[in-house]
Amino acid sequence: MNAPRMSLSLLLFILLAVLVMIAAPQQAMVALYKFALVTGAGVGGYYLDRELFPYARPDIFLVASMNESTSIAGRELAFAASMLRRAIIVVGTMHAVGMGA
Repeated sequence: MNAPRMSLSLLLFILLAVLVMIAAPQQAMVALYKFALVTGAGVGGYYLDRELFPYARPDIFLVASMNESTSIAGRELAFAASMLRRAIIVVGTMHAVGMGA
């Protein structure tokens, strides 16, 4: 059985949180608050992309039942562009919240 997705990141976060609690316990709540804000911004950016581009989700471009007049290379390019678009939107929202906007 495979480990759940992002389990290594969760383990690393827990380790770093414990280190912050040991090194500077007065900053633990601030670090937790910032983590919650940035995580929420990441989720918000993902759903913002889904709302802004409901018919251009990345997985749509890899479906084999698509119109066969589009070449495989064209679908892969559209898939890569939609993934890049989603990443830019998510990073933008996380950056805006992280900067305090």
